[in-house]
Amino acid sequence: MTAITALLAGLLFGVGLMVSGMANPAKVLGFLDLAGSWDPSLAFVMVGAIAVGTVAFVVAKRRRRSFLGLPVQLPASTTITPRLVLGSAAFGVGWGLAGFCPGPALVALGAGYPKAVGFVAAMLAGMLVFEVLERAKSSLQRA
Repeated sequence: MTAITALLAGLLFGVGLMVSGMANPAKVLGFLDLAGSWDPSLAFVMVGAIAVGTVAFVVAKRRRRSFLGLPVQLPASTTITPRLVLGSAAFGVGWGLAGFCPGPALVALGAGYPKAVGFVAAMLAGMLVFEVLERAKSSLQRA
């Protein structure tokens, strides 16, 4: 049941990204271009997503188990660290340069956008480099 629910949630999320235009890099770059011909339509998508997310977190904080019976796992730390700020800045720069963030890039890849292939490849390479560096750091700390 968990796998079917995850599949349906992923499909709903992907369809929502396509319908809203979040998987279209030209639309995203139009939203980010405040000095040019700004397209504010994605602001409504973001406000809606924040509203839904806020309600979901309020409900999740009150529960120990999800509606499927799995343990609720919320972030443990609320501290803003330099690592978090740098990661957020890197995310924003990448989003502004390519017009993709990870979720919409995967949807665009599945929809056949050629630009998504390069972005997803670079994203996976970045994840691999991060993982290698984290493991090396962890190994040094244990030694």
